[in-house]
Amino acid sequence: MPTAPPVSWKTHALISIGIVVATVALLHAMGRIPFCKCGIVSLWSGDIGSNQNSQQFADPYTFTHVIHGVLIYGLLLLVAGKRMSLGARLVCAVALESGWEVLENTDFIINRYREATISLDYYGDSIFNSIGDILAMAVGFCLASRLPGRVSAIGALALDTALLFLIHDSLLVNIIMLIYPLDAIRQWQLR
Repeated sequence: MPTAPPVSWKTHALISIGIVVATVALLHAMGRIPFCKCGIVSLWSGDIGSNQNSQQFADPYTFTHVIHGVLIYGLLLLVAGKRMSLGARLVCAVALESGWEVLENTDFIINRYREATISLDYYGDSIFNSIGDILAMAVGFCLASRLPGRVSAIGALALDTALLFLIHDSLLVNIIMLIYPLDAIRQWQLR
């Protein structure tokens, strides 16, 4: 029985772009704003306490999405191995991250962030920021695909640790606070 020809990188890229476009349309339908309602459009917002956090293309939390990419790469490699091409795994990664961006911007998660984390004034991401987060995940995924596994793991751990010191938050702390908020962590974050 003849086998199907392999799918090209161009096809995987087009599918990934299609997923991002569909995500943008869904976020818009959910009522997410395209850009910061402050009227400023910027590639970077470094102050996590400002009204531009999660509104501009990138902010300190963007680095957690790079870590998402490393983790998703490892998970897909573990689950699918070499049976799935790298391009197909990237499409899956974009779909997973896009799904998270949609979930993250539901009232349930927004309210959970506001109740349990230091993000007291969090009202969800702008669509511009969600696109930046998806691209950051893709960067992490691509780095993990090129680097040895140990280097990727150490890099992700170092990045998460750096965020702890720089912004008193990280991917790990964020997960803990969403699932099982600890007052001691919250008090430390508010310092």
